[in-house]
Amino acid sequence: MPKIAIVISSTRPTRFADKPTTWFYALARERSDLDFEVVDLRDFPMPFFDDVASAAYAPTQHPEVARWQQKVAEFDGYVFITAEYNHAPTAVLKNAMDNAYPEWNKKPAAFVGYGSVGAARAIEQLRMIAVELQMAPIRTSVNIQGADFFGAWQQGKALEDMDHLQPSVKGLLDELAWWTKALKTAREASVPVAAD
Repeated sequence: MPKIAIVISSTRPTRFADKPTTWFYALARERSDLDFEVVDLRDFPMPFFDDVASAAYAPTQHPEVARWQQKVAEFDGYVFITAEYNHAPTAVLKNAMDNAYPEWNKKPAAFVGYGSVGAARAIEQLRMIAVELQMAPIRTSVNIQGADFFGAWQQGKALEDMDHLQPSVKGLLDELAWWTKALKTAREASVPVAAD
């Protein structure tokens, strides 16, 4: 079964990210066509990118980065749970993306954003970054914004009770399943077969 990483892209001690991650993971696990695993960037502390060249051209010299690259390579697609800091994705997520390259290639990327505008501006930037990493960013995202975000963050409201978010979750997961299978099939078809 295709494996999907749900990447928590904030590492702050007071982060909100755990709430949408727990909520989204529970919904994703209801599917029988994809296997999901939460990957927390707190578990992969890396230096800011300082290798001799992009991972597209040279192997890393950092054991922490190599461990991250090996983890990224395990998956057939990714859902990024993302905040928005100053109209942009988190620095730790951008760094994590920069510290790998072939491991991301030809795999789908999906986004669950939260904040006053549901991280819409951060997600737009992440889509451009994903394209440069030869990923296929899908159209539908989940944007936890406005009253929903402030309710869950400050007022004790549960994302599980926000039924109006369900259609975007379903749309995201349906598109992710389609792209994951299509790209996995294409990647496997392009692997050279060893001669007997």
